[in-house]
Amino acid sequence: ARKRPKLLRTVVAWRGRAEWDQVMVGLYCGDSRLQQEALDRVSAWKSRYGPKMPLAVDCTSELIRCKVLDSSGRLKSDELILSYGLALVRFVNLITERKQKMVSIPLRQLAKEADIPIWVVDLRHELTHGKLPPLALCRKGCDVVLDWLRKTYWSRQLGNNLCEESEDEDEEEQEGMEANAELDNDVWE
Repeated sequence: ARKRPKLLRTVVAWRGRAEWDQVMVGLYCGDSRLQQEALDRVSAWKSRYGPKMPLAVDCTSELIRCKVLDSSGRLKSDELILSYGLALVRFVNLITERKQKMVSIPLRQLAKEADIPIWVVDLRHELTHGKLPPLALCRKGCDVVLDWLRKTYWSRQLGNNLCEESEDEDEEEQEGMEANAELDNDVWE
């Protein structure tokens, strides 16, 4: 009998694959009550996982939090622009940060390599250095970035869970997910 290679184990903040999938579905469902529950779960993950939290999860939760605040009607337009703006600036900065080498590479080039629309980088530039853009543009930027995160990160994580599997396969898949949690973060970055 062939011996299976030993997987490296990494401790993760979520209880298992089911909780991970439930949070992803909750974040992207469009129902602000379910989104808030998913955001609360991500906050619990952050308290357990700290700086090891995958950047994609962090960025997604910040952007979804903006959408939940927006739908609540509790914030004024300027406050929403600042909230969306901070989340968008953090997204662009965080995903490009590790790709910066000793020589500074323009953000537009890094965004192009990551298949992020250039106008999102331009929006980040306006938010950081220029006049605040209209709320509608911030909302659109948030939607585009959330779609990018869903396609680039979340769907890839969900990919192998689209069919029913035996209990042993579920356990092996969870071990693989835990073992590759940090690697996935590096690939995404």
